[in-house]
Amino acid sequence: MTAPDRTPTSAYFGRDDAGRFRPSSAVQGAWNTNEQHVAPALGLLAHLLETDHRSRHAEPLALARVSFDILGTLDIDTVDASTRVIRPGRTIELTEATLGQNSRAAVIARAWFLGASDTTAITGSALPPMPPREDLQAWEASAVWPGEFVTTVDVRRREAQAGRAWFWMRPRLPLLPDEPVSATARLLGLVDIANGISPRVDPSLLAFPNVDLTAHLFRAPDTEWVGFDTTVAYGPHGIGLTQTVLHDEHGPIGTVQQTLTLRA
Repeated sequence: MTAPDRTPTSAYFGRDDAGRFRPSSAVQGAWNTNEQHVAPALGLLAHLLETDHRSRHAEPLALARVSFDILGTLDIDTVDASTRVIRPGRTIELTEATLGQNSRAAVIARAWFLGASDTTAITGSALPPMPPREDLQAWEASAVWPGEFVTTVDVRRREAQAGRAWFWMRPRLPLLPDEPVSATARLLGLVDIANGISPRVDPSLLAFPNVDLTAHLFRAPDTEWVGFDTTVAYGPHGIGLTQTVLHDEHGPIGTVQQTLTLRA
């Protein structure tokens, strides 16, 4: 097993070659500190999808939806990644990326890229606004969750009740140290944390990992901080849902849903 990079100021991943990436200790998970938190891995997959797409398009399309199916856990060790085009097109394209270890897929992502057009005249949303970041209090996720990843994220939060909260977040580390990463991929390397910011039940009493994450984006984030308007629901038969409206400091940008498996 490759030892993770222990440099405190490192990125979440380093690139070994086109399809192999080495995690730093900053990806250390919360459910199990011997495993990766899946959030940075999702950001890495989003970056690879965008990079592959741009390599084939002189005028790249916009990433409008990405769905991640989480098939298993990742050790804090080198990961292998691959991409493929499912539905090529000049104005609509569907692509897929897979991340895994030891010939075992752990996460599969599928992304729709859509062509741009000028809809400035009808831009708008009925989604409610977020409380301003300066009105929310700084919050340490490490007070609830173990693992190094949660210590690498700045959080400002207001909780209405267990399972209902507003929070602004930004990662303090880059996804990769030596290559540009889009604001969208940077966001998608953060959003999985939404499930743990306002749990309905103390995580020491109930596990509620998500088996997927789907993000719909009607525009790319345009500010460093990202806002989360999050609601958590638990059903009577062991299934839950975390639903988030995403914002930047100009307003709403999309939504995220996570399906939960509830395990006492």
